[in-house]
Amino acid sequence: MFSGFERRGYMKWALGTVIQRAWKQLKLHRLEANIQPGNLASIELVKTLGFTKEGYSAAYLKVGGRWCDHERWAILATAPRSGL
Repeated sequence: MFSGFERRGYMKWALGTVIQRAWKQLKLHRLEANIQPGNLASIELVKTLGFTKEGYSAAYLKVGGRWCDHERWAILATAPRSGL
């Protein structure tokens, strides 16, 4: 989200909408989120929406010119969901 709009529920609403459309309209069965370990707000968001941590990817993606580690979180269409 944009600076100044944190902790208002906008990202939870937006990601929840994406998840619902992924299941209902696109008929996807799985979504993943790769998040830098220090991004606690994003980790808490995906946890709240029912994602589970599946693993850790060292040097997964180049961010700002350097390779950064990421945690891999996923949700399945058949998984029980909280927060949606």
